[in-house]
Amino acid sequence: MGFISEFKEFAMKGNVMDMAVGVIIGGAFGKIVSSLVDDVLMPLVGMITGNVDFTTLAFQIGEGEGAAVLKYGTFIQNIVDFLIVAFCIFLMLKGINKLNRKKEEPAEPAAPAGPTQEELLAEIRDLLKQK
Repeated sequence: MGFISEFKEFAMKGNVMDMAVGVIIGGAFGKIVSSLVDDVLMPLVGMITGNVDFTTLAFQIGEGEGAAVLKYGTFIQNIVDFLIVAFCIFLMLKGINKLNRKKEEPAEPAAPAGPTQEELLAEIRDLLKQK
């Protein structure tokens, strides 16, 4: 089996294709969440904290060209991004698990069926024979 055909077989497996779709959708979802955080939530948080823009919060260590700038505001914003993404994924997985549980649960067992007509007739016949 040639290298190209092996790669083609690998790339076309279901799991690889599913993973590729997940990565693409995850990237798009990340942009949506970033917009939600940057454009909706952080301005509200800024209002609560006195119009502080978290992305501008920084601490400078040292002076001149060799100074190090610790951008802790960006770090705070990234933590908020992560928490929102994690919460959304949690809700999505919870819903998927709930749907999967419903599929896996067997239908309630039917009530035991009563005797068939033939069984009842045979029982009546046997009772009549005994008398």
